[in-house]
Amino acid sequence: MESGSTATARHTCLKLEIPSTDPLFVKGTWFTSHFDLSVTDGLHAWVCNATDEEVQERAAQWDQPVAEYIELAERYLGFQQPGSVYRFVDAGDEHKRLSWTFEKEGTKLEWRWKFQPSVDSRKITAGILDFLMDANIRLSEEVVRKSQSFEKLRVESEKCLEQSERFTNEKMEFESEIYAKFLGVLNSKKAKLRELRDQLSKQEIAGKALVDEEESTDKTESYHTGSDAEESEEEAAKNITNTSKDIPAGRGRGRGRKRVTRK
Repeated sequence: MESGSTATARHTCLKLEIPSTDPLFVKGTWFTSHFDLSVTDGLHAWVCNATDEEVQERAAQWDQPVAEYIELAERYLGFQQPGSVYRFVDAGDEHKRLSWTFEKEGTKLEWRWKFQPSVDSRKITAGILDFLMDANIRLSEEVVRKSQSFEKLRVESEKCLEQSERFTNEKMEFESEIYAKFLGVLNSKKAKLRELRDQLSKQEIAGKALVDEEESTDKTESYHTGSDAEESEEEAAKNITNTSKDIPAGRGRGRGRKRVTRK
């Protein structure tokens, strides 16, 4: 059963290319407070086991927390950072010194760690190659899964696109049909409204003609009534005149008085 520190370990492997030097493979195993490094050129191998005390001392020198120090080291030894200058040089007694540079607040800094020769270079080299093979297999499987997932998504996307086009066509056909029906109903309503408007106009014209006719009739009756009255008055005057002519001229106008003789 793995311990807690081993279970939480992270692993990296960097193919480090240094000018005028054969490529190196740097494998790192990173823990919360320390790390282990191994380097091989394919023939020889070197190791560096940074203890908790050493990491804490280095972090204190750089005024950094331990976690931040390890995170920065993992970043530069897990992936070769552009702009950083890497070196792997002799340090005496077959020891090697691995160094890399970085900038902090505008200042170029360099970290260095000393490596000792491995007691079993073949084992270290084989372990790094096994790690690379396992990583390659995992990556290949991941690529296959991603490719299958991509192909599945592509098929689903084509189906969705086809379905969307079908829905679009059906929607357009439905809208055209509904629009045609709507136009039919609208035209029918317009025709009905025109018919009602024409009927209303005819009724208004007929009503206006009737009113005009009644007004004309009332005026005619009033005119005839006035003429009849005038004619009656003229006839009465003529009758009086004729009667006056028929009375004898010698007859007195007043009543005759009788003389009374007194005895």
